[in-house]
Amino acid sequence: MLRRLLRAKDRMDAYSHEDWPVRRLARVSGVSASHFARSFQQAFGVPPHRYLLSRRIERAKAMLRDTDFDVTAIAFDTGWKSLGTFGRVFRTVTGESPTACRAREQLEPQMGLSR
Repeated sequence: MLRRLLRAKDRMDAYSHEDWPVRRLARVSGVSASHFARSFQQAFGVPPHRYLLSRRIERAKAMLRDTDFDVTAIAFDTGWKSLGTFGRVFRTVTGESPTACRAREQLEPQMGLSR
């Protein structure tokens, strides 16, 4: 079963910008939706939806740090349908807004050079 769950998890990692309802993930794994949801949470400690949100936030943080794309473009590129939802979830997960995260990430390397 773990191999089947990893197949779905790998698919979410590679295509985190896509929608991944439990039914779709269950099809990838070849099991029922309810069995998949229970098994995923048991194996990885979080429900599939929360795992996907964390992957999207991780990718957004990297894009904020490594690109000059505006926050709206990053939100939509990482799979969010609403800028407001992106901002709210980003703040809940990271403790700061996307703009504040970018400013801090860009300031930290400069601070390290002056020491």
